Amino acid sequence: MPHSASAKKRHRQNLRDRERNRQAKSVIKNSIRKVLDAVSAGDSDLAQERLRGAAKTADRAAAKGTIHRNRAARIKSRLSSRVKGLSAGAAPAAKSRKTTSG
Repeated sequence: MPHSASAKKRHRQNLRDRERNRQAKSVIKNSIRKVLDAVSAGDSDLAQERLRGAAKTADRAAAKGTIHRNRAARIKSRLSSRVKGLSAGAAPAAKSRKTTSG
């Protein structure tokens, strides 16, 4: 446990910030899940609408430093490709790994 006054204050700040970051990450995960649910249901309009919300949430978290800006970009890219594949007709298949024998 911290002993000095400044260390005690820093500890309080860390606890508060950690809780705020955990809540923000939870909101991001929920918005991603909502987009994927809409994609799996085949509702492209709903998926587009939820994609905008998820992108906004990811960008806001990246701007505040909760997540890295590259992670926010990766989230938006992956979700938009899923939604775009849905509107094109067929959902994109999962990427397969090449296996090497020997």
